[in-house]
Amino acid sequence: MTPATTTAPPTVTRRPASYEEYLEQASETRFAEWVDGEMIEYMPPLPHHQQIIWFLFRLLSGFVEALDLGMVGAGPLEFKLWPGGPSREPDVFYVSRARLELLGERRFDGGPDIAIEVISTGSVREDRIRKFTEYERAGVSEYWLIDPRPHQQAAEFYRRDESGVFQPVELDADGRYASTALPDFWLDVSWLWQEPLPSYRMALLEIFRSSDAFPPDLRVL
Repeated sequence: MTPATTTAPPTVTRRPASYEEYLEQASETRFAEWVDGEMIEYMPPLPHHQQIIWFLFRLLSGFVEALDLGMVGAGPLEFKLWPGGPSREPDVFYVSRARLELLGERRFDGGPDIAIEVISTGSVREDRIRKFTEYERAGVSEYWLIDPRPHQQAAEFYRRDESGVFQPVELDADGRYASTALPDFWLDVSWLWQEPLPSYRMALLEIFRSSDAFPPDLRVL
């Protein structure tokens, strides 16, 4: 008897849907995006993928809240990138205080200042190609692409230039990415590959201790 074969369940499902159907059917607890008449639903992420999302969320939110700079969130939250355009739900995002007026009861009208996507097996094409061009068009200031997959570990950072085009940004000599959308914030990329991930509190303290620009009370434990 030939042994039965099993097929891994799809990590992404796609089906035709109007924008109105997307709004009616998208779950508040599951990632679903709408692009060009198509509803895209993602399977729940693997634990390590989710741990990186929450590390980045806590690190960024701690920084932003301490300095009262705006809002940091983690999906799902709909960003209607432009009228009639796609609806995306970044894994982690930052919106500056000056742009919070674009946040409504159900969605954000426009793109965030910083969009962060953590790549999974089923999201490579969406994250690297489609979202890249959409976030660029929507005026996102910085796009962070984090790929934690085994043998694929990489972190890429893109910054919008004066002509509105994403340009890759290299890490500094210490392996850090310095944000311009969040002045004085930097990320040590090696943190993302540690097992287990470091304490976000200790990482945040390291950032605050790195510059006299921060209030003294933030530079103590």
